[in-house]
Amino acid sequence: MAGIVTTIKDLVVLVQFDSDSPEVDEIIVADNERQTQLLVDHLNPGGMAFCLNVRSDHSLLKGDSVQRTHKGIEIPVGEITIGRILNALGDPLDGQDPITGDDVRYKDILKLPPRSNNFSVSKPEILETGIKVIDFLTPFVKGRKIGVIGGAGVGKTVTTMELINNTAKGDGSLSFFSGIGERIREGHELWDTLRENDLLKNTCMFFAQMNENPVQRSLVGISATAAAEYFRDEKHQDILFFADNMYRYIQARNELSTILDQVPNEGGYESTVFSDVKVLQDRLSSNENGSITSVQTIYVPADDISDPAVQFIQHEMDSIIVLSRKVAEQGQRPAVDLIQTNSSLLTPEIVGERHYVLSVQVQALLQKYESLKGIIAIIGENELSPADRADYAKAKKLITNFSQNMNVMTKHNGVPGEFFSREETLKSIEEIII
Repeated sequence: MAGIVTTIKDLVVLVQFDSDSPEVDEIIVADNERQTQLLVDHLNPGGMAFCLNVRSDHSLLKGDSVQRTHKGIEIPVGEITIGRILNALGDPLDGQDPITGDDVRYKDILKLPPRSNNFSVSKPEILETGIKVIDFLTPFVKGRKIGVIGGAGVGKTVTTMELINNTAKGDGSLSFFSGIGERIREGHELWDTLRENDLLKNTCMFFAQMNENPVQRSLVGISATAAAEYFRDEKHQDILFFADNMYRYIQARNELSTILDQVPNEGGYESTVFSDVKVLQDRLSSNENGSITSVQTIYVPADDISDPAVQFIQHEMDSIIVLSRKVAEQGQRPAVDLIQTNSSLLTPEIVGERHYVLSVQVQALLQKYESLKGIIAIIGENELSPADRADYAKAKKLITNFSQNMNVMTKHNGVPGEFFSREETLKSIEEIII
């Protein structure tokens, strides 16, 4: 029995079913020339389906009949997608042929994988990023999550591109990148960087940039996650997963909530903001089949790190790298706020006693440096005690030591990039503070 389109309000389409109502998250198709696809968001009593026009197809008309497909949003997965750029619905964006064929595997992106009950974490494995400040303060541990937090223009995307360049090249793992609501230019730059460094052969990219509708922007991170889950669960591979930008995911969900006339929470975001974040983050996990190690950038609106959405996402991370506008203005690259950056993985059991002790000493020096800055502004550095002057000088050297040139910026500024092993980083710090 077909449904009938009764109301069209922008991307929201109401379809009346007198019987055989569809399931939530099912794709239903209109009987028109373009076979308009609608995603069932929720159902009201009486057979009224609230649907989302996933492709912004404006050929849909009131009174059109709609048929069930008994399927959700299915995207192609597997080896055939490696090296390709896809949108949230699995369509190619790279100008190459569509991914079709009898041997192509498909996966429903909204269907949750089975939970693992007997998975135990093995000994933590540290992946070297070559970026001194990250390897030292927020160790990149296999199967864990790192958040890169900062406002507009402080280097979140550049830092992510450098991580992709350094870790994908060195580790050889399969990489997934999800571009969520960011600038189209940045997508092109990332593709150029991967192509020039011969990394496309190990990378699959999903994009729904800021020109796309909020339905696709809210789905693209889930699509990339579903594709990564396939390789983890079916191919038993370890995955490097990069998402830019997780705040834009919340923004897209918030836009959908608004057009669906849902009441926001006290912070002004959609009432389901916590579960939206939690469901996606729980899928970016490891099990007995393989690991997913993720790096997620988090935009900070108006540089307000206490924003509710930023806090929700931040709580899901094992490590937080905070990029500061104030640090960026001082010419420090990457512009990491060394005080606010933190990691729950910086323990002797994971990084070793030597690294841990050094980190405690460095953090103590940096805290002292911050307190001394106010005193120096009033009385001058020469009035400090010899011990305080020595510690202040060490802290300044440490801050300078954490600055380095990025490989992905070489083509823009002509300055060769730098890669430091963790051992080289630890030695350089020992030379300063010991």
